[in-house]
Amino acid sequence: MVGDFPYARAGQVIGLLGGSFDPAHRGHVHITKAALHRFGLDRVWWLVSPGNPLKQRGPAPLQDRLQAARAMMQHPRVTVTGIEESLGTRYTAQTIAALRARYPGVRFVWLMGADNLAQFHLWQDWESIMAQVPVGVLARPGERISARMSKTAQIYRARRLPGRASQLLADAEPPKWCFVNLPMNAASSSAIRARGEWGG
Repeated sequence: MVGDFPYARAGQVIGLLGGSFDPAHRGHVHITKAALHRFGLDRVWWLVSPGNPLKQRGPAPLQDRLQAARAMMQHPRVTVTGIEESLGTRYTAQTIAALRARYPGVRFVWLMGADNLAQFHLWQDWESIMAQVPVGVLARPGERISARMSKTAQIYRARRLPGRASQLLADAEPPKWCFVNLPMNAASSSAIRARGEWGG
């Protein structure tokens, strides 16, 4: 790490899993380990965001979320980072553009749960994200059908890579995306907060 910027060399394939991680939980760990394997990634970076523009209530302080995420995600090929605050970016499309400029030759893959694919078309400059990097979608409980029927899935139907070919995603020319089904893990940040197990 240099400051809050992880080390990466040209030719590496880095998966980016962004979110508020408010708090990080076993579901995040589950899809991260699956992504490393299914998409043939060298590493995964968790991008713990300063805030989520789609959520009305602000998250817990960034340092608290980073500390909790690092305690939860302990894996030699996974780095938990607050890089978006260091970059000064607010939206995912801006973050990806800044990372691609800062790490020439590194191949990035955007990772997300199927629940995010269902609302992906609401994200700022979402089409720019699709144009910049391949997208790996990991199925989580209850979101498979809505994700497959989402606006993004329909628009980019012809650019979908079959799940059985997921190892080819990182080398694919964007826009390209791949949807993989996983054994289910129903942990969620909202449920943890609702039980009073996180934050105030």
